[in-house]
Amino acid sequence: MARDLFHNAVRHALEKEKWVITNDPLSIPFGDADLQIDLGAEQLIAAEHAGKKIAVEVKVFGAASFVNAFHQALGQFLNYRLALLENEPERQLFLAVPLDVYERSFGRKIVLTASNTLLYRFWCTIQNQR
Repeated sequence: MARDLFHNAVRHALEKEKWVITNDPLSIPFGDADLQIDLGAEQLIAAEHAGKKIAVEVKVFGAASFVNAFHQALGQFLNYRLALLENEPERQLFLAVPLDVYERSFGRKIVLTASNTLLYRFWCTIQNQR
């Protein structure tokens, strides 16, 4: 499995916010497929509260066509959501993207419509690491 460019930056950002990385990658069985989400993490809130669990897919959208890359990421994201609903329904799924990509491309109608109708809890952004 190839690592996306910002994988380590996202991992460090989560750890800085006191998330414990539990899986790198997070394997989720779904029928005859074994899906690989980039990161699984949990955050223990307090002894009397249940812990929060998340899964984070990291994408940089470096392809020549943003729309094609978005379609691929959208399909992948939806498959991951289905697998998580079946196996770990308490785990929330996020997509991490570089801040410059988010600011440049994620205001487009195709992305806004998809996120408003299909993908709540979709965006998590990070600064470019230089």
